[in-house]
Amino acid sequence: MVKSYLKYEYSKTFGLITSASSNAVWCEDENVQTAALRSSGAGRAIVGADEEVLCWDLKKGELLGRWKNSNCSAEVTVIARSNADPDIYAVGYGDGSIRVWDSRISTVVISFNGHKSAVTTLAFDKDGVRLASGAKDTDIIVWDLVAEVGLFKLRGHKDQITGLHYLHTSNRHSTVDGDINGNGVHTNGYTGDDEKHAGFLISTSKDALIKIWDIGSQHCIETHVAQTNGECWSIGISPDQSGAITAGNDGELKVWSIDSVSLSEAAGEVSEGSPKTFLRERGMLYRQGKDRTLGVSFHPRGIYIAAHGSEKAVELWRIRSESEVQKTLARKRKRQKEKVGAAAGHNIKGDDKTMDDGKEFGDLSSALLTDVIVPYVIVRTAGKVRSISWSGRRSGRSLQLLAATTNNQLEFYDVTTKQKERPSKSDESPDYTRPFSVDMPGHRTDVRSLALSSDDRMLASACNGSLKIWNIRTQSCIRTLDCGYALGATFLPGDKIVIVGNRIGELEIFDIASSTLIETVKAHEGPVWTLQVHPDGRSIATGSADRSVKFFNFEVVQEEIPGTKRSTPRFKLAHTRTLKVADDILSLRFSPDSRLLALSLLDNTVKVFFVDSLKLFLNLYGHKLPVLSMDISYDSKLIVTCSADKNVRLWGLDFGDCHKAFFAHQDSIMQVAFVPHNHDGNGHHFFSASKDNIIKYWDGDKFEQIQKLEGHHGEIWALAVSRTGEFLVSASHDKSIRIWNQTDEQIFLEEEREKELEELYESTLTTSLEQEEEAGEEKIEAVAAGKQTVETLMAGEKIAEALEVGITDVAVMNEYHKAKATQPNLALPQRNPIFLAYNHISAEAHLLNVIQKIKAAALQDALLVLPFDKVAFLFTFLRIWAERQWNMPLTCRILFFMLKMHHKQLVASKALRPMLDGIREQLRGALQAQKDEMGFNLAALRFVGRKMGEMGKKQYVDEKVWEEEEQVIGKGRKKRGFVNVA
Repeated sequence: MVKSYLKYEYSKTFGLITSASSNAVWCEDENVQTAALRSSGAGRAIVGADEEVLCWDLKKGELLGRWKNSNCSAEVTVIARSNADPDIYAVGYGDGSIRVWDSRISTVVISFNGHKSAVTTLAFDKDGVRLASGAKDTDIIVWDLVAEVGLFKLRGHKDQITGLHYLHTSNRHSTVDGDINGNGVHTNGYTGDDEKHAGFLISTSKDALIKIWDIGSQHCIETHVAQTNGECWSIGISPDQSGAITAGNDGELKVWSIDSVSLSEAAGEVSEGSPKTFLRERGMLYRQGKDRTLGVSFHPRGIYIAAHGSEKAVELWRIRSESEVQKTLARKRKRQKEKVGAAAGHNIKGDDKTMDDGKEFGDLSSALLTDVIVPYVIVRTAGKVRSISWSGRRSGRSLQLLAATTNNQLEFYDVTTKQKERPSKSDESPDYTRPFSVDMPGHRTDVRSLALSSDDRMLASACNGSLKIWNIRTQSCIRTLDCGYALGATFLPGDKIVIVGNRIGELEIFDIASSTLIETVKAHEGPVWTLQVHPDGRSIATGSADRSVKFFNFEVVQEEIPGTKRSTPRFKLAHTRTLKVADDILSLRFSPDSRLLALSLLDNTVKVFFVDSLKLFLNLYGHKLPVLSMDISYDSKLIVTCSADKNVRLWGLDFGDCHKAFFAHQDSIMQVAFVPHNHDGNGHHFFSASKDNIIKYWDGDKFEQIQKLEGHHGEIWALAVSRTGEFLVSASHDKSIRIWNQTDEQIFLEEEREKELEELYESTLTTSLEQEEEAGEEKIEAVAAGKQTVETLMAGEKIAEALEVGITDVAVMNEYHKAKATQPNLALPQRNPIFLAYNHISAEAHLLNVIQKIKAAALQDALLVLPFDKVAFLFTFLRIWAERQWNMPLTCRILFFMLKMHHKQLVASKALRPMLDGIREQLRGALQAQKDEMGFNLAALRFVGRKMGEMGKKQYVDEKVWEEEEQVIGKGRKKRGFVNVA
């Protein structure tokens, strides 16, 4: 009989606040209506955390929401918020896919897939109906969020895209903002002219270029070299779109002015006139930090600018007002005159003439950039800054910003702004505070050790600087204790005390109940690499780089309380024995029967000693690099060792013979662990965790890999298997701690191998399709935004299958209907079982159902899969759909796309000409009917809107305003205006 195994599946992630791969976005609290509440709360932070997006309450430090898509395992790389609808967020992932989320219901609204590599930047347009994305594959794609399709791909940059922004042309003929047109409908500054131009995109890239793209004509209209010394890392656009700042290496910031008036004019022009420059360089600024600037962002008010590199600081700059710049210029001129006067030997008195000159030279164009934009304050953060986001809270006296750091924490800063009324003489920098931060639910550095309590309810995780105790069921952090650079940790029997071994040779003993450090024992001269409690629970052994193993007994001694005659019990470690060996000890394990002690040494060997006499029993040779971890099975018969040479070896503990050596992983294997019992015959199954981000599950009797557990996005440092074997916990360099649960689902080795082969085939298939695209002639600037994935290929095959079945069925049914005219009692012909299964559905309805189930974003790529001989069949069905007016938007979309793709062949084909004429006639009538219906509905909605407006408004006149305006009208300047109160 074929052996089956129980499957382990990813269950939960915790310990991760924000990952360094993605940016953070600040947003206001939900359901905040009153201004009082809005000013008291700190808002929420939307951050990427591996493959999930987390929503944190900054004031309480609570996790409010978790956005996770089950079929996406790539990590989040960028998050952007829509300006038009604040609840809509676009999230870019490491595999090139983009998902648009609705934060109210935490679900994906639309998903796109067009980039070949990680998405690096996203930008919504003003109306929130288009999304632009840039990626590491150097392409920019513009997506239509209403039709859910990719419009086009812009190619021109030679390296990863680092910044994208929409530039909107101001329409000079538009009505006053918020005007009400004749029908009582708010137009919000919209007129028909706005539809003329789609706007412009400004982009920066690591190739040090800044480009302006015309979205309407889909081409680049202007290119400049953004940075003088290497890559351009970021761009910030001022809120009024009059200027921009690009950021490069060595703390260099370049300031640009954007000629928005000329852009508006260019949007309306058709002719290729004399080329204008819309971007002009205004000068350079230099940050105090001399590394590369990773982010530049303007405050929504436009007066302040924040810039940060990869160090622990955010630098704020202030743009001076005109009057301040005038004063600065006057001061400079005065100084200059004094210098000139001193040089000429004249004593200049401050007469009126100099003041007149000041007015004469007070032209702002003569001011230097450093006179206009001045450093304001440097905010020092607790970790290296990954991204910043300005808080949109209305607060007159302070600036607020959210900083996400690379060491897994979020910080919210409040920076006081200078009051204009009383300028201070002393130029001291403004104060800033950190009122809120989210740092408790995660470690600052990588977790190096995990330990589970005896009842599997608590988990201890230790890193450099802190030890945290977690509740496994709720994933909440119960205790946080400060410790040294922890290398190993373990619970003592009773689960009330945790012992941590650190890098300086100390054992730190913590009492969890009272959250205190009971004692620090200086056990070794070198780092304590490993420690384990003896199976009898009465002692502990520690192994160190000082080439010794020390054995400590647990004792409770009565200590006198100073100044009294009373005594109190205290927990102590009593050193009993020491075992010296020839090299550094990296790992030690007791056998469950307490008979043997295994030590792995730096000389690549494993030595097995008897516990009672400490005499050498076995030497295990075979690994080419040091053994990093090992474990002994429940019956003390097998020992498994893993090494930096990427191999796992299984040995028998009877004679020390090597049963099997596996090439297990693609990188160093950090830990191995057996299932601790043999309830289901799985006592010889073990797990291995490696720096290649994968955990593998092995059968130690058959020497087979059972399962691969993928999910971590960084090296896995530690692993712990529960006492029951029902779950395991892993900790990784991506700062996350993951739980993997055993399920009731059975898996078979053959099936697993087949699945792996299928995945390999699919990945090679999609990459070969991409290479075919690339091997072409010269690159065109704007191309179709498509990408063949396994999903689109499958969808294309489904359409082809439905077409084949459908076209034969249409022919059969047509013959039947003709025959039935003469023979009314004729029986139904034999149809394909598919149609019978769907309750005698017609072929055209079946095909429409198949196409409707395909996502809008994948439809065009799926239609490209169809060979041309199937296209003629498709047009037959399109004609039927147009005739019956079935799903007109979809019918039109498929028709126009197929006409565009196969235009040359269709024009050349005589057979298809009459069919296309027929479709055109049907379509025109159907579309006219739909247009009339929409016009009627729109007029009705306007009428209803006007009625609602009349019911909800009353007109009244304020007496004071009346009297003031009567006087004004008397002078013939202004008519009285009525106030509408809703």
